[in-house]
Amino acid sequence: MGENLKYKIALSLIPNIGDILAKRIVSYCGGVEAVFKEKKVALEKIPGIGNFHANAIINHHVFARAEEEMIFIEKNEISPLFYLDSNYPKRLSHCEDSPVMLYFKGKTNLNSEKIISIVGTREATEYGKKICEKLIADLAIHNPIIVSGLAYGIDICAHKAALNNNLSTVCGLAHGLDQIYPPLHSSTATKMLEKGGWLTDFTSNTIPDRENFPRRNRIVAGISDATIVIESKVGGGSLITADIANSYNRDVFAFPGRVDDVCSVGCNNLIKQNKAALIQSAADIVYIMGWEKTDIKNAPRQKKLFLELSKEEELLVTALKEKDSIAIDDLCLICQLPMSKVSGILLTLEFSGVVKSLPGKMYCLN
Repeated sequence: MGENLKYKIALSLIPNIGDILAKRIVSYCGGVEAVFKEKKVALEKIPGIGNFHANAIINHHVFARAEEEMIFIEKNEISPLFYLDSNYPKRLSHCEDSPVMLYFKGKTNLNSEKIISIVGTREATEYGKKICEKLIADLAIHNPIIVSGLAYGIDICAHKAALNNNLSTVCGLAHGLDQIYPPLHSSTATKMLEKGGWLTDFTSNTIPDRENFPRRNRIVAGISDATIVIESKVGGGSLITADIANSYNRDVFAFPGRVDDVCSVGCNNLIKQNKAALIQSAADIVYIMGWEKTDIKNAPRQKKLFLELSKEEELLVTALKEKDSIAIDDLCLICQLPMSKVSGILLTLEFSGVVKSLPGKMYCLN
């Protein structure tokens, strides 16, 4: 680990400077190390940085703590992920408030082709657990990474079901990687390290305070292609994750429940308010996300002559014309369309011979 890592960690530790502002400072200064070498008068000219923030940066009090964390990282075989690093989760990098620093312990590709988040109430019913287990078992053939928050109820059910179906599963944590919360789930968390892992933006010795969980939720929502809610009470924490996913322009799905079931009120409201699409099975996810096209061979196709394109198709084709190839996540960002919509349009264009799919969810014009 080089000296540069110390500056990266230190940036994330500066008091009262959030992720959005931290990225702005790096952009203005030209690099993370340059932030700490910039003069105070120059820092104060950066939008959002006044005398208070400038003093916090130039005092360098965070370096000692950053060096401690570097020792912890090396000792525990943790992968530090800075938002400008090539191995930083690409889906998260498209979120404005994504963490400047992430810490990952485990064995999986956080930029895998298919990643879904499954969340729900901590007081899951047998109905909810059965839905969760069947959903993951039926999705196993598509080999998605299952992400959740290691909490009681639906979260731990999702992690266990993923392990039982030999799928990678990652937990977003609201504390440092020197502990597991709740402790009762430690054995499951340990199993996850072999095929999956633990992910957090908190340094070691950070306890799981209540205010940390919404920060954890944005990682769960942002690292995945879609968020699935299985049972939620009217004020459930999983609704926060769903709202964050919606703000990131990600697909949100919810299983409906009985109108008089307290554990289904949250899901029913998401559907009623058009904040989530109603699903009843894994087949719905596969269809909406366009996963069935995975088996389509990239054989050359006859391009249809005089093809009439819809406005949304024209939008994607125009974006594709500007680059040799482009990732589907970037297309979603450029065109301001959800993943499910873009996937469906790309599939139609692929059948028509207009678009060609490439490895790693990349696309180009044929």
